[in-house]
Amino acid sequence: MDESDLQRLEAEAEALREQINHHNYRYYVLDDPEISDAEYDQLMRRLEELERAHPEIRTPDSPTQRVGAAPSQEFGIVRHRRMMLSLGNAMSAEEMIEFDRRIKRFLRTTDEIEYVAEVKLDGLAVELVYEDGQLLVASTRGDGLNGEDVTPNIRTIKSVPLRLIKGTIPVPRLLEVRGEVILPRRAFERLNEERLKAGEPPFANPRNAAAGSLRQLDPRVTASRPLEIFCHSPGVIEGIEFKSQWEFLDGIRQLGLRTNPLSRLCHNVNEVLDYWNVLSEKRHELDYEADGVVAKVNSFELQERLGEVSRSPRWAIAYKFKAQQAETKVREISVYVGRIGSLTPVAKLEPVQLAGVTISNASLHNLDEVRRKDVRVGDTVLIERAGDVIPYVVRVTAYGEPRAAPFDMPKQCPECGGAIVHEPGEVAYLCVNVNCPARMRESIRHFASKSALDIDGLGDKLVGQLVSRGLVRELDDLYRLTKKDLLGLERMADKSAQNVLEAIERSREAPLERVINGLGIRHVGEHTARQLALRFGSLAALMNASEEDLLGIRDIGPEVARSIRQYFDEPRNRRAVERLMHELRIIAPAANDGRNHLRNRTFVLTGTLATMTRQMAEERIAAAGGRVSSSVSRKTDFLVAGAEPGSKLQKARELGVKVLDESAFLKLLNAGPDVLSS
Repeated sequence: MDESDLQRLEAEAEALREQINHHNYRYYVLDDPEISDAEYDQLMRRLEELERAHPEIRTPDSPTQRVGAAPSQEFGIVRHRRMMLSLGNAMSAEEMIEFDRRIKRFLRTTDEIEYVAEVKLDGLAVELVYEDGQLLVASTRGDGLNGEDVTPNIRTIKSVPLRLIKGTIPVPRLLEVRGEVILPRRAFERLNEERLKAGEPPFANPRNAAAGSLRQLDPRVTASRPLEIFCHSPGVIEGIEFKSQWEFLDGIRQLGLRTNPLSRLCHNVNEVLDYWNVLSEKRHELDYEADGVVAKVNSFELQERLGEVSRSPRWAIAYKFKAQQAETKVREISVYVGRIGSLTPVAKLEPVQLAGVTISNASLHNLDEVRRKDVRVGDTVLIERAGDVIPYVVRVTAYGEPRAAPFDMPKQCPECGGAIVHEPGEVAYLCVNVNCPARMRESIRHFASKSALDIDGLGDKLVGQLVSRGLVRELDDLYRLTKKDLLGLERMADKSAQNVLEAIERSREAPLERVINGLGIRHVGEHTARQLALRFGSLAALMNASEEDLLGIRDIGPEVARSIRQYFDEPRNRRAVERLMHELRIIAPAANDGRNHLRNRTFVLTGTLATMTRQMAEERIAAAGGRVSSSVSRKTDFLVAGAEPGSKLQKARELGVKVLDESAFLKLLNAGPDVLSS
């Protein structure tokens, strides 16, 4: 190849990088994509082909370089040019007003102070350093002066630009920007569901999950977690000048960095208090953990005059939300056995009301966590709902009298009496008996769940009886059950037995992605199952896919690919899947007809649909290129209202969002590309 050909390919690769960076910005920063996932994938695949064939044209900031760095033995140390300060707290409106008075006294002014109010995110503080527009280094806050070098891991976060955008403002020679790395609530819940289904201990809360994900020595593990970032504060900046916090937020947004769209410019402290009241009411609707509002003096010149005291700025404060916590007593610590045999300690509590829900159980995650918090039977504990969803024990507040002995893991499985294995240095305790009834029960529950084969009537008690009586030892045994088998079970009448058998029979015809999800492969949830179904088209093809084939799918990293391969390489699993294939009529995913007529359209669902489940509706929207959101906003295009809609309907009407009944929704799904212009 001559030099001119290489220059042509280099120019094509650079143009592709520019396009991909632009579309990443539209998708991850503006939440306003211009192209479909399929079109994005085509751009990325072409760039990967060029760089694979000609490694000499690959650049360090190429979008293809987000994943793939070798695992590190340890984190290096990064010294911050400017200390990363911590914030003082206000716990009441009176303390916020006093904060405003202190600022006025210090500045010797009676004029109103202008603030920028921002959501206080409960994540992990980081600093990104860009030189001439290129991401050079990323580090954690550490002790404020020295942080850990997590550059390879930060590069895997898709909302972090590897190269700043050249737009309406010049790219500075040096830009240090601070932000918060978070794991969104829905992603956190999915991650914990997958860990529980895989028999792994769940994370205590989204912050712990985000911190643990970012501080992985292997960046490929970080890449498998859907982390996000919101940038909020400057460090040292050279080559461009911002006069205020509000101007800074707008500027870095134009450079391609993600900021929180809920930030507000407030002309006085009363507007900050109003903002806090609104967010305090709406915090449960946010898709991330927020524990308060940060108020910052807007003017950088005033910030400079105010300075800092100890390690906190005089010009900023965090006004915290009221915690969703309650105290109760630990009645018992039992052990839950997961689908792959992992043992998880669970605190059985005296029932207590918390955020409108009665809590009687709380996960203790693992033995290390129990020992660290020193939780014992009879102790009074403080519990909290992470994301206001998952209850967990924060700490012991009072010891039982007399105090019980420390908890320890059982020496034998509490379900089957099998041996318990614990490798030195590992957190997990495992029951190694593959025929353990608890493991089989969890497998059946997952297989029959709404997101998998959706077998109505297979509740916990029935599944427990089927396993304990030996009627179901493998998943395919479900399809050989008879009415005589069921009538021999407790509280099972003729009609109930018939309903269960009919539900099982209906499940014989199932979409491929639901079957894949139902197998319960570690790290494979609904989204990944659909990606696998679309890529391979059959269970047989998936079973024989190599790790390289799996890694060629967007959003599937080495850990997931390895887990899938390990599952099908296990002879017992392979035989079970082959038997299951004989019982099911598996529906391959429909070929994409290229219409994508709902591309970039955002839907919100409320109420109950008569013709399909919520999951099916979401799948139909996604198949047509649309997106589903959990809350109504001005960016929502359609609200689909089924029977008994909730408060979302009123909000949609207030915002002028188009409301579709089920008939109109079905017409929209089945229509051609021109439907939206009619």
